[in-house]
Parts: sequence; structure tokens; C-alpha cells
Amino acid sequence: MTARGLFVTGTDTGVGKTLIACALVRGLVASGLQVAVMKPVASGAGRTSQGLRNADALALAECANVPQHYEEVNPFCFEPAISPHIAAEDAGIRIDIGRILQVYRGIAARADWVIVEGAGGWLAPLGEHESMADLARALALPVLLVVGLKLGCLNQAQLSRRAIAADGAAFAGWVASGVDAALERTAENLATLALRLGEPALAVVPHRARASAPLTLEACAARLVQHRSSI
Repeated sequence: MTARGLFVTGTDTGVGKTLIACALVRGLVASGLQVAVMKPVASGAGRTSQGLRNADALALAECANVPQHYEEVNPFCFEPAISPHIAAEDAGIRIDIGRILQVYRGIAARADWVIVEGAGGWLAPLGEHESMADLARALALPVLLVVGLKLGCLNQAQLSRRAIAADGAAFAGWVASGVDAALERTAENLATLALRLGEPALAVVPHRARASAPLTLEACAARLVQHRSSI
């Protein structure tokens, strides 16, 4: 079995990547698919009797229906909530994209789909020279962009979209995530994003509906299944 996959990135940190990724996983599982997950690199973890554990990675694992060891879900986990490349340097560890790729291939061999969530945005550093973009390119996955709807998102979304294209990654579409309840002229912002990104959002999760995102994104998951087959 060779899984189809998706790399979830965002216009910034804290825009709802994990919320969206979990909702997509639930939607795919509800469609009868075997779904695995990865949060390859995570910083901001708690100490447990089993070792460091990141809340986002645990949330993803809880939604999936393919059995995975935590180290498969989250190969590189760091305790401080700082940029992964700084956390890795402090820990004396090099984030090895080759190792992540090896883990991914093992997971993909026993799943229909693998949802991979990045950390931070598209160009978040992983080391002196590598970034999340290099990881996504190594995995050769289409990229889903989560756009945090807030002041400044028009610029951030376009820059992210251009960077994804410049790096030669396939664009799977974008999801609007309502992170700012006070954002004015949301409809106009969504219309501008659709125009500037070249396509309408696969799904819009308003701020007031974030708690029901799994329901909001079930249809999005179905569209992604169809869209991914043509990429």
C-alpha cells in the first residue's frame, strides 16, 4: 500500500494548523480510509513517564486510525516552545530530514492517507540551511495552506503561496481559519484571497465555528480526496 499524503502548512504559527489537520483526518477516517499522521518536528512539549510529548502531535494521533508509535508521529520533539532550529541546537541534535522521510515511508506503506503537519510557516527554519519547505519537498507532498484570517493575512497568504510555487511544490488548495473574532470585512477579505490565490477556499472555518471544525471540514476532506487524485 502506498498512501496519498498532504502537507499542512500555515501563514503563521497559531493559525489553526492542528485544528484543521485533525478535522481533515476525522473526515478521511469517516470516509472509510486508513489514515496515519505525522508532526515531524515539534517544539513545546511536556515531560511524561514515556518521554517528551507534544500536545499537537498527540491530538493528531488521537484522530488517526492507523496504529503508530509516538516516535513515528513525532520523530523530533523538543521541550521549549521556541523555533525548532534553536531548540535542536540547544539540545545538540540535528533535525535529519532523511530520517523523517524514512519514517514517513514506513507509515505510508500501511495507510491510505498520511496527513503531515508542519511547524510554523512554510519557511520556518529546521537548521542552519534547511526549512519546512525542504522537508515538504523531500516528502514530495501537495501542500495545503491554512490562512489565519486576521489583519495582514492578505500579504501573508500571497507570500506563502508564491514561496510554495517557487519551491516547486504542488498546491492542494487553502483553508480559511477564523483566528480573529474582531476581524472586519471578512467576506471582502475572503473574496480578495480567492482572487489573489487563484481559487476559492476549500473550506472556511469562522471563528465562532472553530469548535465544530470537524463537521465543517468533512466536505473539505471529501473534496481533497477527489482533488488529490488529479495532482
